[in-house]
Amino acid sequence: MEDMDDAGHHRVVVGLSGSLGSLTALHRAAAEARRTGAVLVAVLAWEPPGGEFAYRRSPCPPLPDGGQDRARRRLLDAVESAFGRLPEDLPLRALTVRGPAGWALTQVANRPDDLLVVGAGRRGRLLSPSVARHCLAHAVCPVLAVPRSPLHGVLEDMHRRSTWRLPLHSAAPLR
Repeated sequence: MEDMDDAGHHRVVVGLSGSLGSLTALHRAAAEARRTGAVLVAVLAWEPPGGEFAYRRSPCPPLPDGGQDRARRRLLDAVESAFGRLPEDLPLRALTVRGPAGWALTQVANRPDDLLVVGAGRRGRLLSPSVARHCLAHAVCPVLAVPRSPLHGVLEDMHRRSTWRLPLHSAAPLR
């Protein structure tokens, strides 16, 4: 899985999903790459709808190709969401990898001198099965688990409060 263009260069590998936590991890990974002069490798893992097991039971060749295309678009959207546009001051490689996220990240960050950056998720969930936990257990390189920003909780609270709900007494009767 090693990208030949990066042979001999220090790499900072970061997992992306498009979530706020992964965008926070991307910003931290970019800062580490700039600080050390490393290549930033953004990775988005994807699986066919229903997962690999369902795909193997009844394969449909167009699905993986469509999944790969959607994954590429999601990856570029996530990078553009984080930076506004592709960063010009930072060597960036964007990879989509078919497979579970934890496995994909540890396969890409396969050199001892790589740095793997992942979002740690919600406080207290690091001990549950997660991408961060898988990476911490299986990576051959240092892993930086970036905690959620305190602003994530504020944004989630604002979203919950702004969700419009129709009061029960004014609901139209079903006919």
